[in-house]
Amino acid sequence: MANIALVGMTGNIGSRILDEALTRGHRVTGTTRGAPNLPQRDGLTVATVHPADSAALTGVLKGHDVVIVSLKWDVNDIDAVINAIRQSGVRRALVVVGAGSLRRVDGRLHFDHMKPPSPSSKPAMIALDKLRRIDDVDWTAISPPAVIVPGERTGKFRVGTDTMIVDANDNGRISREDFAIAVLDEVDNQKYIKRRFTVGY
Repeated sequence: MANIALVGMTGNIGSRILDEALTRGHRVTGTTRGAPNLPQRDGLTVATVHPADSAALTGVLKGHDVVIVSLKWDVNDIDAVINAIRQSGVRRALVVVGAGSLRRVDGRLHFDHMKPPSPSSKPAMIALDKLRRIDDVDWTAISPPAVIVPGERTGKFRVGTDTMIVDANDNGRISREDFAIAVLDEVDNQKYIKRRFTVGY
């Protein structure tokens, strides 16, 4: 059982990561930038902190075994988050970075296939690049495929590294619930230290 800090617990992906972590019996400190009326849940502590407030975020992260970050990088500062992780002394961090930086079967980035790219695509690629320059934190970056939507928790998906996983029709997709399984599997198994991985059907 790990003591997890989850930055972005109320987002579309973060909320599924929270559900999966609690289901597995982990203890979670989840951050929110506001103060929504969240129901009390066993194993969950809620911390109100803006991810741009590096000093405050540092205080929240201290004492945890691992940090999971699920934020939109067009409206959040990867440098502030990285600084908070470093200053907190937490060695292990998992960061969701988006699909734009994945390769497609033609060798081009998925970003180059997007018409038009989503606002968060380029900032997420920059976030991955900055993670790859870090050697004092055991980071892992996680990219979903092109489509990640609400769906079933099946536990049946494929795992890759820098190339998008697609089906026979060249479509990359996964449910948010199965993506959360992949994130927590990495917390438990630590297979992709200082690497990026991706999942898909």
